[in-house]
Amino acid sequence: MTTDTPARLLQLLSLLQTPREWPGGELADRLGVSRRTVRRDIDRLRELGYPVQATLGADGGYRLVAGKAMPPLVLDDEEAVAIAVGLRAGAGHAVEGVDEASVRALAKLEQVLPARLRHRVATLQAATTALTSGDGASIAPETLTVMASTVAGHERLRFAYRAKDGTESRRVTEPYRLVSTGRRWYLVAYDLDREDWRTFRVDRVSEPFATGARFAPRELPTGSAAEYLRQSMYRQQRAYEYTVTFAAPADVVAARVPAWMGTPEPLDAHRCRLRATTGDEVRWLAARLALLEFEFTVQEPAELVRCVRELGERLSRAAGGGPVRHE
Repeated sequence: MTTDTPARLLQLLSLLQTPREWPGGELADRLGVSRRTVRRDIDRLRELGYPVQATLGADGGYRLVAGKAMPPLVLDDEEAVAIAVGLRAGAGHAVEGVDEASVRALAKLEQVLPARLRHRVATLQAATTALTSGDGASIAPETLTVMASTVAGHERLRFAYRAKDGTESRRVTEPYRLVSTGRRWYLVAYDLDREDWRTFRVDRVSEPFATGARFAPRELPTGSAAEYLRQSMYRQQRAYEYTVTFAAPADVVAARVPAWMGTPEPLDAHRCRLRATTGDEVRWLAARLALLEFEFTVQEPAELVRCVRELGERLSRAAGGGPVRHE
């Protein structure tokens, strides 16, 4: 039981900032107090300027709604707009470091933004073009915030999904966690129709809809959403070995090569070789090699050789060069 009134009010406010309606009885159980105490605490929040809406019924419910002004002691208009724009920009691309916590923060902030501030955020977002972004496909921030709210509220999520081969389907899930890999966002969820756990690329999701149906969270087989995603991706991808020779010293190449690509071994003072196993996409690996700005030769596998050759031909055509001839 929380006997410290200020601490209990903060805990209550944190629960209400999740975009869902909380029955009075459930709030009382979460806080370890009586329903009467919950009602008094709700009145205190209203006195502080938080727009808490109550609904009638056998159990009664409470929801934090958008008011005419930002609640006091939180953010002023300019700060709220600045934070919302920044979070939306980051959420739209799977930028490393912008994880599920940031998406939850965005969901909470947009839940209570007055209409005039939502309009300012949307206007700034539409008028802004990012110079850099993640390597994954862009995602509407609204998609992430809907998903984040269903994860936090243990609410079933319905959406349309396009598989890798282009197959379209409708899914009803019990969402567990959102996971950012730095390049893409993924949803780990229990698929009710398939009666099994699944991972979904968020950029392939459309029409996400919070159904309002609550569920008791299931136990994930691996215990960690990130670990489950890693194992799922490993099963889906074919691991292969690759060998690349660089016309540069090993220590120079090692300083520029990400750890996941392996460690170069010296061949002589001016050359080195990189041998490693990866499950990453071949096209992605070819692009990363080209970005290293060293002369290199791919020995294997054949898929990577072909992909590097095709990339070189496209770049040559883009620069106004003619087709590349092979002897």
